[in-house]
Amino acid sequence: MPHEAETEAEDLFGMANLFPATTGLPMTVWVSLRGNARHDVRINVHMTHGNQIPASTAVVAVRPSPPIIAGRLSQDDERAVFHWVLLNEAALVAYWDGQIDTIQLGSRLRRLPAGP
Repeated sequence: MPHEAETEAEDLFGMANLFPATTGLPMTVWVSLRGNARHDVRINVHMTHGNQIPASTAVVAVRPSPPIIAGRLSQDDERAVFHWVLLNEAALVAYWDGQIDTIQLGSRLRRLPAGP
């Protein structure tokens, strides 16, 4: 049975990283295929702004509505992430379910509109 750290590393390896330039969010987001997960669609969101490697992440469920499952985000970041998830729910679910690949995911994702 793999060690927990090895499993986490394998999980992160299987995730598509999405930088702020792609999402319109101020931080990096990771999305993944379902794999062996026993939970529904989730994304990982870096808790600090910028292009980051996975370290301190918040876990956000995609449906039925996006709550934070673990970690924390500022109120503004939480609002932006929830808006982005709702804007991209169909693509995130299709990717999770293995109906589309990473290239197709990228072409279907909608960038958050620029704020005021």
